[in-house]
Amino acid sequence: MFELLHQKIREKVPITNEEFEICKASFSIKKLRKHQYLMQEDDVARYLAFVNEGALRMFAANEKNGELTIQFAFAGWWITDNFSFLTGERTLYNIEALENSTILVINKHAWEELFDKVPKLERYFRILLQNNFIATQRRLVSSLCQTAEEKYTSLIKAQPDIIQRVPQHMIASYLGITPETLSRIRKQVLLSR
Repeated sequence: MFELLHQKIREKVPITNEEFEICKASFSIKKLRKHQYLMQEDDVARYLAFVNEGALRMFAANEKNGELTIQFAFAGWWITDNFSFLTGERTLYNIEALENSTILVINKHAWEELFDKVPKLERYFRILLQNNFIATQRRLVSSLCQTAEEKYTSLIKAQPDIIQRVPQHMIASYLGITPETLSRIRKQVLLSR
């Protein structure tokens, strides 16, 4: 159950089997059914979640704009509202399982204690937060500067199987375009191959 987490940590920092056993003890296993929520708007993000298998999505919803997908998370990815998790303030987001999923969750107290027990993990999570910050900045620039077709092409290049796993309207909301525009772009891309 913890093999993928172990692999992902080892990709960033050297960790012994003994240190990883301490790490494992800080996590709980949680299963989510398709469409089940890990977190909903106005909750406090109590967990940092590692997707062991399945797929989740974080999104905001309101009457004016409908749903706006912020992030997808597949096996090997982390997901939470970092602001809410770190500050204890209420979240603006929902996190929903797109497929039956198994996640490993850690609460903030256990996460911070883990840094004292296994200091290498503080470096690991710093690297993750840095990468998250960079990805967020790139996504912002992409949303402001790229055409809809360029955004779609970049997404497919980065995550080729997303089309088979995520409904088209969610991909469109992630790209900031309408489902109709996405459908037109997909047809154009297929015809140009």
